[in-house]
Amino acid sequence: MSKNIIWHKVLKNKNELVENRVMTVEAGHTEVCLTHFKGTYNALTNKCPHQGGPLGEGSIENGLLRCPWHGWDFNPCGGDSEGFEDGLKSYEVKIEGDAIFVGVEEEPPHETTVTDIMAETMANWGVDRVFGIVGHSNLGLADAFRRLEVKGKLKFIGVRHEGAASFAASAYGKLTGKPAACFGIAGPGSTNMYTGLWDAKVDRAPVLALTGQVATQVVGTGNFQEVDLVRAFQTVAEFNQRVEQQSRHAELMTLAIKHAILQRDVSHLTFPDQVQVLPANGAKAQTPEGRITTLEIAPPQESLKKAIDLLKNAKRPAIIVGYGARLHMEPIQKFAEQLHCPVMTTFKGKGQVSDSHRLGCGVLGRSGTPIASYFMNEADLLLVIGASFSNHTGITPKKPTIQIDFDPLALSKFNKIDVAVYGEISRTVGLLSKQIDSIKHNKINQEKEIANRWKIWKTEKQKRLLENRDEGVSSIAVFDMLTKTAPNNAVMCVDVGNNAYSFGRYFESENHTFLMSGYLGSIGFAFPAAMGAWAAVGEERPIIVVAGDGGFCQYLAELTTAVKYNMPIKTIILNNNELGKISKEQRAGGWDKWATDLVNPNFAEYAENCGALGIRVTDKNELEKAMIDLFNHQGPGLLEVFTDVKLI
Repeated sequence: MSKNIIWHKVLKNKNELVENRVMTVEAGHTEVCLTHFKGTYNALTNKCPHQGGPLGEGSIENGLLRCPWHGWDFNPCGGDSEGFEDGLKSYEVKIEGDAIFVGVEEEPPHETTVTDIMAETMANWGVDRVFGIVGHSNLGLADAFRRLEVKGKLKFIGVRHEGAASFAASAYGKLTGKPAACFGIAGPGSTNMYTGLWDAKVDRAPVLALTGQVATQVVGTGNFQEVDLVRAFQTVAEFNQRVEQQSRHAELMTLAIKHAILQRDVSHLTFPDQVQVLPANGAKAQTPEGRITTLEIAPPQESLKKAIDLLKNAKRPAIIVGYGARLHMEPIQKFAEQLHCPVMTTFKGKGQVSDSHRLGCGVLGRSGTPIASYFMNEADLLLVIGASFSNHTGITPKKPTIQIDFDPLALSKFNKIDVAVYGEISRTVGLLSKQIDSIKHNKINQEKEIANRWKIWKTEKQKRLLENRDEGVSSIAVFDMLTKTAPNNAVMCVDVGNNAYSFGRYFESENHTFLMSGYLGSIGFAFPAAMGAWAAVGEERPIIVVAGDGGFCQYLAELTTAVKYNMPIKTIILNNNELGKISKEQRAGGWDKWATDLVNPNFAEYAENCGALGIRVTDKNELEKAMIDLFNHQGPGLLEVFTDVKLI
């Protein structure tokens, strides 16, 4: 039975293809080599039968069409190869006016593939944001994503570097508690994702990493871009599997996502090229229904009773909350209000209690305020919730301590704890609150003392604002003005360096959410993280990046990504032409300052060249107007501030 021929206009004007030349044209989904030889136009398959060389990029030499890869010759009018049986398929051609049409057989309906089933399973689980780059070894999976995007079930964000993709996915997981996917090709595309995946792993953010892979038949032969990705990802991925022809494909995707969610870790699946286009043979996508359990674990009665007894006897308790408590702040804040006790956060937990709250004391530790350290030292009991006791935070081991965490390995991790309570945080704090009548007895109301300490600190900050060495704007002035002008519900994405230390100390939070590379401390995190935040909240919340010149330059090309998708990300760059934190560490260690100076572009002009708003400030008196203009701008914008490297 003959198949229907569909005619496609492949060239508007036949004169575009001159005599003795060839070109590649598209007839629907079929690439065609169009030739013009001896006054006739001919359409041949575009793939050389040798290794698939693109014949439309070749040339006509001595009356023969020559493959650009290996020089095989074919008749440009019929496609036959003299003396060989590997000629080219030809297609019908017709000319109407000046236009050239090529007829190809009607395409059959798309046959569902195993990657269709896996992608649909992924979307059913709510993993509907993918950051990545499409390339030659992931095209089958990419096409499955395309079909889902057409149906409105998935959003794909094409980035400029796979490292930005994994950082964005990590930030998405930190902000939402749900995984997003990052996506790359075999070899370098996959290895580029490694740093961002480690950021997610150590900060306990769920991420799904999906990688293309060379065809299984050439694995182990030293093939182009061949890397054993299962072995390469072994240390970073909690779940790490190669998709095989005989895999239970929907189940494999379900297990990957379950591991990411329940372990708050990285799951990795790699897709050999030939597997991506295998027919599904009737297999169906899975859903999460009946496949995941609640995590509302109650603590053991014995540890809960010990915690209650310690709380009853304390007169000046203080609460320290970490990043692990970010989704449980409502019951924690209510409990603190019943005790009238101070609440401070780790740097990763900044903003989980507002600095304007009557019990809020800001950040504890190296990036913190003297308010937080004062109340930790004055407390007779520390209630530490969802924090890890890192050196950066510096929680004292000299005070009686109760630690509450949903991760048993986090309990008593670095030092002995008086009472370690394993349980889901909201459930555990709720059980403590039921005993509030007996717990709150004899407690000192510390609210007035907190207000007084804030008054002392704000007076000190005003004194520091007066410092001026005429070598740039002080970081203190930048973050003082940011406190006054930033939308109070923004997602704040913070980079690594002196800018982060100053930000933690001087910026006063309201209803902000903060994202940072916590334990990994990876420079360059902030801007890709903002793309992940945008994928999570869209236009519902403003997104602000705070970065130094060193950090922003690591992924500055992603500004074009923000412009492409009209992400209204507002970036503030502290430009001091130096890796200031490293210079500071060199001086503190008795070394010479060396190799930390930077040569930067005009960042404001760069932003304008990318299609974003660009503003440059050299005087602190320009800050207010510049920030207001930045935040009022509807699309992506960048504010570059020349800052003094020593006024931090």
